[in-house]
Amino acid sequence: MAPPLAQQPALQAPVDRHTHAVLRAATLALVEDEDRRLFPVTLHAGAPGRCARHVEDPPLPDAGLRADVVLALLRAAASLTPRRVLWLTRPGELSPHDDDLRWLGPAAWAAQALGMPVGLVVVTRRGWFDPVSDVRREWRRLRPRPLSARG
Repeated sequence: MAPPLAQQPALQAPVDRHTHAVLRAATLALVEDEDRRLFPVTLHAGAPGRCARHVEDPPLPDAGLRADVVLALLRAAASLTPRRVLWLTRPGELSPHDDDLRWLGPAAWAAQALGMPVGLVVVTRRGWFDPVSDVRREWRRLRPRPLSARG
């Protein structure tokens, strides 16, 4: 059973530099890579370019299956990057959606089972948000940083 929303890991403002950079890169990757208006919900664990992912097509009908998927992704991401972030990409606006809520509990359970302080963040073409704390970042037009400004 998932912990109540108040006990689930949530981003707090101000967001640390690493998390901000990872979520900005995840948003930019979605903008650059997904040219369709509608695309399947995808769960990612790790960091952009170094992540395990699950494309939900068709949607998984059971919370237990979703928890198993999150657990497997977080374990797989351990070999890809030391600081794992868990994010869900989906079409639509930066407001809570049924897909976000369907994955929230299983994500919290899997992170707790692994002893990881990781929460689920939702990424759309407009930005990202934490469905628990509502900490968010939006862009009107997100563009890659010039090579000289990347660190």
